[in-house]
Amino acid sequence: MNKFTPIIPLACLLLAACGSDNDSNTIVTPVPPTPDPAPMQYEFKVTAINLTNAQPLSPLGAALHTSGQFWQIGEMASLELEQLAEGGDNSGLLGLPVVNSSASSEGAVGPGQMIELMLTTTSLMDQKLSLVSMMVNTNDGFTGLNSIDVSQMSVGDYAKMTTRAYDSGTEANSEQSGSMPGPADGGEGFNALRDDVDKVAMHPGVVSNDDGLSTSVLTSAHKFDNPLMAVTITRVK
Repeated sequence: MNKFTPIIPLACLLLAACGSDNDSNTIVTPVPPTPDPAPMQYEFKVTAINLTNAQPLSPLGAALHTSGQFWQIGEMASLELEQLAEGGDNSGLLGLPVVNSSASSEGAVGPGQMIELMLTTTSLMDQKLSLVSMMVNTNDGFTGLNSIDVSQMSVGDYAKMTTRAYDSGTEANSEQSGSMPGPADGGEGFNALRDDVDKVAMHPGVVSNDDGLSTSVLTSAHKFDNPLMAVTITRVK
């Protein structure tokens, strides 16, 4: 009897030779995760010029925030605003929880001097810009910009504006020796005692010794008119 020898296809033989664990030597290279994109950076340049004759301004503070106001006319000044208006200390206002970006000049801004500050944020939504400085040859006078909307500015856009003089209403405008921190007096800065109307108002201006206030250490040179600063806000990035 003839034996029948089955014909096994070559492909089957090759498969048999490979064995059942043919994937055991496959090298798998892991795909690194795609890194998160760097957050978008938005940058604003603030340029300010002191327009007064003889009123140095305390270190200029600028902030970006999405809510709140640094002051309101007719309302009581916050402790942080009082510290700025009486002693020129802007750290309290720049450190408020609503602030997401801030900058401050290194020193006082003299008459005619220009200061430039840069502010950076990762979002434009609802962004507002505020600017603050004390008139240091006063008892509690300050100037600045309060919650200016910059959320719609495009790169290259700029806004020019001026600032006015405000009175925090926390210290009487006595102009007496020892009551003002500026170079005209070199006296006290912040004092927690509030002995004035205790509400923010437009500043009435200084009286001075030349005008008959015999107890004043200020002269007519220290008088000022609005505006106090010329400010330009530019979106640069």
